Amino acid sequence: MTTTVRPERTASSGTPDPGPGRPARLRWLATARDALDRPLTAYYLLLGASGLLLTIGLVMVLSASSVYSFQTQGDSYAVVKRQLLWVAVGLPAAWVASRLPLRLIRNLTYPALGVALVLLLLTVFIGKQVNGNQNWLGVGSLAIQPSEIAKLAIVLWAAHVFAVKERRLGDLMHLIVPVVPGFLAATGLVMAGRDLGTTLVFATILVGLLFVVGAPRRFFTIGILAIGAVVLSFAALDAERMARLTNFVDPFKDYHDTGWQPAHGLYALSSGGWFGEGIGASQQKWGDLPEAHTDFIFAVLGEELGLVGTLLVVVLFLTIAYAALRLARETADPFVRYASFGIVVWLVGQMMINVGMVLALLPVIGIPLPLISYGGSSLLPSLVALGLLVGFARREPGAARALAQRKRSRSAGLSAGRSGSTNP
Repeated sequence: MTTTVRPERTASSGTPDPGPGRPARLRWLATARDALDRPLTAYYLLLGASGLLLTIGLVMVLSASSVYSFQTQGDSYAVVKRQLLWVAVGLPAAWVASRLPLRLIRNLTYPALGVALVLLLLTVFIGKQVNGNQNWLGVGSLAIQPSEIAKLAIVLWAAHVFAVKERRLGDLMHLIVPVVPGFLAATGLVMAGRDLGTTLVFATILVGLLFVVGAPRRFFTIGILAIGAVVLSFAALDAERMARLTNFVDPFKDYHDTGWQPAHGLYALSSGGWFGEGIGASQQKWGDLPEAHTDFIFAVLGEELGLVGTLLVVVLFLTIAYAALRLARETADPFVRYASFGIVVWLVGQMMINVGMVLALLPVIGIPLPLISYGGSSLLPSLVALGLLVGFARREPGAARALAQRKRSRSAGLSAGRSGSTNP
C-alpha cells in the first residue's frame, strides 16, 4: 500500500511549497509567484521600472547629445541640462498626480481635453514647422508639442466617458459617441500639421480603448483599413515621405538620401554587439546619425550598451505594462481600469513604433522613445501619466492597507526608539 504525500501550502499565497527536496527551479517559481501576488507588487514595479527608464534616459541623452551640443552651442552638456530641468519639473508633477483624488482627476478631463484641442488648433495656424511637420507651438526658444499633451488628455477623457457609460457600452451608439468623434477631431488637427507619427499613436490608443470596452470585431477591420488609407494619403502628398514608406525595408537601397538615417541606425545597433562599445563610445553620434538624441536614441543605446541594454529597456517597458494591466484587471473602479489600459497602450505602443522604426521594421516617422528621448514635451506628460498609475496602484484596497500598516509599524518603531533613548 502506498501513500500520497501532498506538498504543504504556504500561508501567504496558498501555493504549494515545493519543500527542500524539490528542484531549485520550482522553489524559485513558488517564490516569484508569491512575490507577484503581494498587494504592493504593482506599486513597486511601476516605481522601479519608471525610475530605471528615466535614469537610463538621462545617461543616454548626455551621451547621445554631447557632440551635437558642443557643435551647436559650445557646451557638451547643454542638451542634458535642459533635460534635467524638465525632470526637475516632471518629478514633482508626477508626485502631485499620484496624490490627486480620483474625483478631481475626472473633473479635470473635459477642461484638459478642451485646452489640448485649442493648442492643437493654434498649432495648425501659427505653429512652427520642424523637419516638415508643423507640430510645435511657442515663442523664441521656448516651444512645446501640443500633441504630446493631447495624448494624456484624450486618454483620461476617454476613460472618464467610458466609466460614466459603463453599463451602456453594449449599445453601439454609446460606445462610439463621443469618444470616437473626439479622437477623430484631435487626430484631424494632428494630421493637418502633417505629423504621421503622432497620428499613428492616436490611432493605436483609440483601437486599444475600443478593444478593452468590447467593441465589435468589424471595428478593428475598419480601423486597420482607415489607418492604411491615412498612411497612403500622407505619402501621396509628399515625395520624401513616400520614399521612406517604400524603402524602409531596405534602407541601403537609397543610402545617400531617405535611407541614410535608418541605415546608420542599423550600423549603430550592429556595432554594439552583445554588451556594447561602452557609454560615450558611440561613433554614429559624431554626425552620421541624424536625431541621435531624440528619435534615434535607441540606436545609440544599442551601440553603447549592446543587445543587453536594448533588451533591458524593452523589458522595463513590459514591466510597466504588466503592472498597469494587472491593476486594470483587479481594480473595481472603471475609470482606473480604462485609464490604466489607455496609458499602457500609449506608452508601450509608442515604444514599439519607435523601436520598430530604428530596426527598419517600420518607416521613419519621427516619434520619440518615452522617458528615454530628449524633449520636455514628451517627458512631462509621460511622467504625469506614470504618476497617475502609481497613484492608482497605491489606492487599491490591499496596497492601501499594506502601506498604512507599514506606516503604523514605522511610527511605532520610532516611538519605541525615542522612549528607549530617554530611559537611563
